Amino acid sequence: MTEPAAGEECPGPTTVLVIAKEPVPGRVKTRLTPPYTPDEAAQLAEAALYDTLRAVRAMPARRRVVVLDGRPGSWLPAGFDVRPQCPGGLDERLAAAFADSAGPTLLIGMDTPQVTPQLLAPALDVDAWDDCDAWFGAAEDGGFWALGLAVPDPRLLRGVPMSTDRTAAAQRARLTAAGLRVRELPPLRDVDTADDAERVAAAAPGGRFAATLARLTPVAER
Repeated sequence: MTEPAAGEECPGPTTVLVIAKEPVPGRVKTRLTPPYTPDEAAQLAEAALYDTLRAVRAMPARRRVVVLDGRPGSWLPAGFDVRPQCPGGLDERLAAAFADSAGPTLLIGMDTPQVTPQLLAPALDVDAWDDCDAWFGAAEDGGFWALGLAVPDPRLLRGVPMSTDRTAAAQRARLTAAGLRVRELPPLRDVDTADDAERVAAAAPGGRFAATLARLTPVAER
């Protein structure tokens, strides 16, 4: 195998998909309103997406793709392809994202801006798929923030009930029922509510999300 030239990135074996929604006021982070306005909620969503993409960009990957509901904006860094989300429920959209990928693939969301390259590293290392068929990162609210499949199979996601406090359990059960060897990523808190936002910002004080939250004033305090 040819070694990369000095300064050239050595790609990893895994494609990374970030499923995201264009940060448009009134369409994102609606559970943050109140105490924040729709425009402020969109600012927080954009900051969360920025921090997530920055963490992904710092890691070696075969390909980086934003699977997007909407249009790309200035928040999109270089090095990412953009693919539109398909219509349908979240299970169908996630299934379609995997269906369009070949080879080992890790999918993450945009709701965990505290994610770091170090948290992603186990699933993106060159040996990530040795004796492993799937990576799974549960969210504290009962959902999941990351799912990796050595062989993308949309059937593993279709029909899984999404956005419930049992989603992670149901999705993981689907993986084990298929006979997959599953490794775990650390659980993370999704940003859904104002309390979530404060806790996540405290966990990652150096990110754009924390900086954006710090300059906003909740309605009750105005």
